[in-house]
Amino acid sequence: MPVTVNSVVQVLVFLLLVLLVTKPLGLYMAKVFTGERTWLSPVLVPVERLLYRWSGVDPEEEQKWSGYVIAMLLFSVAGMLLLYLLERTQQWHGSLFNPQGLGPVEERLAFNTAASFTTNTNWQFYTGEQTMSYLTQMAGLAFHNFVSAATGIALAVALVRGLSRRSAQTLGNFWVDLTRCILYILLPVSIIGALVLVSQGVIQNFNPYTVVHTLDGATQTIAQGPVASQEIIKEMGTNGGGFFNTNSAHPFENPNELTNLIEMLAIISIGAGLFYMFGKMVGDTRQGWALWAVSASIWLVGMAVALPAEQVGNPQLSTYGVNQAVTATQSGGNMEGKEVRYGITNSVLWAVTTTDTSCGAVNSFHDSYTPLGGMIPLTNIALGEIIFGGVGSGLYGMLMFAIIAVFIAGLMVGRTPEYLGKKIERKEVMMAALALLILPASILGFSAVASVLQQGTVSILNPGPHGLSEILYAYTSANGNNGSAFAGLSGSPYYNWTMGFAMLIGRFAFLIPIMAFGGSLVQKRVVPAGLGTFPTTGPLFVGLLIGVILIVGALTYFPAYSLGPIVEHLLMLSGKTF
Repeated sequence: MPVTVNSVVQVLVFLLLVLLVTKPLGLYMAKVFTGERTWLSPVLVPVERLLYRWSGVDPEEEQKWSGYVIAMLLFSVAGMLLLYLLERTQQWHGSLFNPQGLGPVEERLAFNTAASFTTNTNWQFYTGEQTMSYLTQMAGLAFHNFVSAATGIALAVALVRGLSRRSAQTLGNFWVDLTRCILYILLPVSIIGALVLVSQGVIQNFNPYTVVHTLDGATQTIAQGPVASQEIIKEMGTNGGGFFNTNSAHPFENPNELTNLIEMLAIISIGAGLFYMFGKMVGDTRQGWALWAVSASIWLVGMAVALPAEQVGNPQLSTYGVNQAVTATQSGGNMEGKEVRYGITNSVLWAVTTTDTSCGAVNSFHDSYTPLGGMIPLTNIALGEIIFGGVGSGLYGMLMFAIIAVFIAGLMVGRTPEYLGKKIERKEVMMAALALLILPASILGFSAVASVLQQGTVSILNPGPHGLSEILYAYTSANGNNGSAFAGLSGSPYYNWTMGFAMLIGRFAFLIPIMAFGGSLVQKRVVPAGLGTFPTTGPLFVGLLIGVILIVGALTYFPAYSLGPIVEHLLMLSGKTF
């Protein structure tokens, strides 16, 4: 039996937990961004007003889509420059914030890291505990975990306003949305979550690294640091950058099964809640649940492919007498690159979840997955991480696919497509199509160049189709602002520069047409539904949207994947190794 009953139960229980947190979290976020009173308002409203007074922001002044985007870009550029400066001046961080005396980060790596954390990608071409000081980890990386996540959520909220408002001109105020997201959502959850993680064994200190002597007389250095405060926001904000090189496989970041579950729920919860928030803000929660159902369906498809692939494992091992039987305790199967304390099911569950969102945190080594098992995380990111999605990116990416779906439905019946009562015309379809084309063009373009240039191929550690998969995964992760890695590529100057630019393209070039789309829709009037209106809340729309997503993904990436993970799988079955 390729999948155990135990595995099926774990998967369904996790999906049920996601369902249970969706409505309360989405309802709370809707109240926050519509300015309604919440249970935190008595404490945080005075703080919010004080921040506006200090910064000179008028919370009543709203912005058009162009002004909203300009504010976001200026804020992001300033944050990226400050992080770069912080990395390059580590030698002056002092004994408290740099007890190991770590030197400045090399300039190309500093650029890559600054671009990575500014864009919510959190790709890491470095070993965290050997490269970054405590000050860089907290004032630089953890700070960006908050603000980059809040930026994504703010942009999603602005787009929702474009869909919900009628005959208006503005989409809100970027500075207000950013402030409220951090104050009312990310900070409270992170404080509580960090305390829970500390109670379970996640460390939080400023101690120098501990030197110990092993039983065989060797010396080992055990890294310390403020881990819990960064761990919770890296998951909740779908950032993914680990304090340690082994990320959430490290026992100081993820000690046991309970923390593993908490962190997985943190990764997916805001993305799921944003769908309900969307429905609430547009006045019809069925709209949000329809998008949630699409995400849940594709999430289950990914699990249905990756989990059996990993539990069956590599059939070639049977020729060496290795027991491939899968039991309820998950012995056998492909355990390479996975933590024994989590096993196959929880490793695959994490891998699918972290790539369905824009998180990128890992508790297993994706490069060690079977070809089909590794293809699922790769495909999840390539689709734009719309399957529940990252903080904001999943919602606005899914909405772009929804626009394409209603456009196709309109073509079928010869009627101008409508979504939420607003006519979708040439300009809106062009903006949605442009947004959805930017990522594959960048992913496949960068990958094609890297696969033929010596600067790109010299870094490949695995020959054959798996090497191409490593290149595809690297640029897919960078453009999709995910940050997880197949590994296998050394941190060469070529990849530091090109992936840094790919991250910026994946974040900002993707967002501009989306915000232009929102700016166009906010000016439209709502057209009453008629007999020819295509309903976007029922099973027919859900099925159409799933079909559009899968067909667009297949047409875009199948040729590349057929030379990478697909041919690698066929060669594995035929006994071919490299």
